[in-house]
Formats: sequence, C-alpha cells, structure tokens
Amino acid sequence: MSVPVVLVTGFLGAGKTSFINRLLAGAGMRIAAVVNDFGAVNIDAELIAGSADGIVGLANGCICCALQGDLLRTLSLLLRREPAPEGIVIETSGVAEPGPILASLLDPVVWRETPLESVVGVADAPALVTGERKDDRLLLGQLRAADFVWMAKRDLLAPAQAGDAEAALRALGARGRVLGEGDLGLLFGAGLHEAGSAARRAGPVAERFESLSWSGGALLLPRFQATMQALAPRLVRAKGVLALDDRREALLFQMVGRRATVAPAPQGTAPEGTQPGSRLVLIWEIGDLERADVVRALEGCEA
Repeated sequence: MSVPVVLVTGFLGAGKTSFINRLLAGAGMRIAAVVNDFGAVNIDAELIAGSADGIVGLANGCICCALQGDLLRTLSLLLRREPAPEGIVIETSGVAEPGPILASLLDPVVWRETPLESVVGVADAPALVTGERKDDRLLLGQLRAADFVWMAKRDLLAPAQAGDAEAALRALGARGRVLGEGDLGLLFGAGLHEAGSAARRAGPVAERFESLSWSGGALLLPRFQATMQALAPRLVRAKGVLALDDRREALLFQMVGRRATVAPAPQGTAPEGTQPGSRLVLIWEIGDLERADVVRALEGCEA
C-alpha cells in the first residue's frame, strides 16, 4: 500500500515548522515527519518531535544533496514501521531549491510507494507586505513551485494588510491556492502530481549561506540579547533553545531578520527536571560574518 507525501518548502524563517505542527495536530491520521535543517543541530526536529507519529532529522545540509541517500533510505525505513504511517510530510531546509526534490520524489520507482500529493509553500506574510527579498531567486523558486501557499504570521499584519500580502504573493508569480484554516485536510488527497512529471531544474543553492551550530552552557539574557542585536543586521536566520542562569525551564529563541522572539520551549526539547545546555543555529550569507568572531561573541554570553 502506498503512503502519500506532502512536501513543505519555504525560505529561512518563513514559518515551516509552525505550519507542520499545525498540520500534524489537525490531520486526524498517523503522519511521519522528515525534517532537514541547515546546521548540525536540528532544532526543527526537536520542535516537531512531540507531534509526529515518527520523526527523522536530516541535519547539516540541504535536502537536495541527501535525496539519493539519506532521504530515500528514510522513506523506506518509515514504510517498514509497524504500524506504518498513513502519511509523510517532508520539510525542506530553507536553503533548498525545490526542483531537484520534486524530480526525485516523482521518480516512478519512488512514486509507487510514496506518491507526492501536493507541495505547500510557506510564505512570511509580513515580509511579503514589506517586499523583503522580493528579488531573491531562491524565494521565488520556492513559492512558484507550490500547489498551495500557507500565509504564516498573519497575526502580525494589520487587518487592512491581508489583501496586500496576497497581492504581493501573486506579483511574485506564485499560482498556488492560499490555504485557509479549514483546508489542511486537502493536502494528503490532492493528487496534483504524476510520476515522472517533474523536470530537474537548478541545483541546490546552499553555497550562498554559511551555518554555525553552537552548543554551550547557561547564558546571561541581557548579554545574549545585546549580542544578537549586534549580529542581526548580518544574519539571515537564528534559532535555538536557550538555558538561562536564572531559570530552570528552557526558552525557544527565534530570529528572522531583525524580528526576534523568546518564549517557553515546548516540552521535549530538554530532559525533564534538568537545566539544559544552550543550542543555537545561526545562518548568514557567505562573507557577511567570520565564524570565529561569532563563536567568541556567543561564548561571551555564558554565565
């Protein structure tokens, strides 16, 4: 019996992980998740692990590079689980160009067991309104490959801006249907693709970006905030789980551009009853920062 696949794509920090958790919570079926992160510390896998029927993290690279190896082996392993999942959702790294991924998933041999039902592009709604990265080839390719588009972070828009975000999406060439809250059930039965129908397009663009995965001890929050504020103009994305010197519970840190949030970390991101270490992934365009300088700055935040 074949198991349907939904592919989720989107730029760094667009909101893919939050969307997948929403999809898993409302699916009403056993869904396994395959998560790829551009860094040796797979924060996204930790944030999804409590919701999925099974989760496999592919870390430290672009999923395009792992398609003929890790990803295809992972799909085979998931199909042999007992009980087998009723659906599989694959989250690409934010640096992944979707063309090669689609070509591999639509290979007739792969298709027989894990047919691709739909591709969801996650778009950062506030970034659409401001025109952030509107000329970025990677972002455009991700949105244009999507059968459906999920507008993430809509709660950050003023009521009058909702229409502006969709207009900006169409201006970028995205043709996919914008998903509403009640549409998530459509994704696993959409049947929008056929075996062998995808042409292989441009390869991965991971060489544009550099990633630093850092682990340390408890941090001083004011010092950490000042450090991230100084790094923000040259960072594309930062995320992680923070341990602070003055509290036992872990905190989830997320930063996209200059927008940063700190909130209680979901259960499962650290052993219960323990003071966890801090784990961070920082991503920037090659040449914008020196790794040694970033490491020294983060070490200077430790208590």
